[in-house]
Amino acid sequence: MIEEFWANAVFSVTPTILIGLIFWFVLRSIIRADRNERDSYAKIEAEERAKFEAERAARDAGPAAAS
Repeated sequence: MIEEFWANAVFSVTPTILIGLIFWFVLRSIIRADRNERDSYAKIEAEERAKFEAERAARDAGPAAAS
């Protein structure tokens, strides 16, 4: 009788644990993807800002050098 209890307990808890693990892996991958996307976006934005500032400095320095 006690063997049936433990077998039933294991079979009852196993699906919950498996669904929980699947849920954890999915959320983990979503959070990692979001973090990587934000890092990539920040890198691209920094490059674009640097390019804009370089163009602005070159444009502003151009007329002053001619004077």
